[in-house]
Amino acid sequence: MTATDSPESPASPTPPRRIRLLIADDHPVVRAGLRAVLETEDDFEIVADVPTAEQAVGLAARLDVDVVLMDLQFGGRMLGSQATAAIAAAPGAPRVLVLTTFDTDADILAAIEAGATGYLLKDAPPEELAAAVRTAAAGKSALAPTVALRLMDRMRTPATALSRRETEVLQLVADGLSNAAISKQLFLSQATVKSHLVHIYSKLGVDSRTSAVAAATAQGLIRR
Repeated sequence: MTATDSPESPASPTPPRRIRLLIADDHPVVRAGLRAVLETEDDFEIVADVPTAEQAVGLAARLDVDVVLMDLQFGGRMLGSQATAAIAAAPGAPRVLVLTTFDTDADILAAIEAGATGYLLKDAPPEELAAAVRTAAAGKSALAPTVALRLMDRMRTPATALSRRETEVLQLVADGLSNAAISKQLFLSQATVKSHLVHIYSKLGVDSRTSAVAAATAQGLIRR
């Protein structure tokens, strides 16, 4: 009996399962760039990349995916935060790692509340991106340092921090919507919208919609 057919010979180790990724971003150049970066990692496998949030939701449900890299803004009707909520709600859902250019409270809170496991900015170096993917795949929180600091600041000053709904209302004000339009979009009464604005003015130390938008933008709470 030779060494190769000896019953005591150890079996070949099973290679570890690779982390299967789905990329969702409406910019082809970004998707190609992410592929180029992530495919250099031996333990990653990109199963698909898609340009819409709707396609991301569909493929996340049908394919064997571990982590979805999700942008927040798409050309279609569904936002990245909405897609994140739809994906996270399914049994045995993949983890969602938000990868975006936006670091405002409005965007961060929407993504975290929707069920995102991590939140990273697109200017992150490749090694930070790869580490965040592995952290998210393991079910742990993966936050960009600036995002973590913003969340910590909110925890330190909860009395003056805008709530998730307040940031949402103020973002729509910044987008040019009237109280009536905000009421319709958020399924709130106009009296509730006005109440949110009163609280926003008090927290920001302002007395008008224009001043509130200017102050919130300067503090990085909303986008313009």
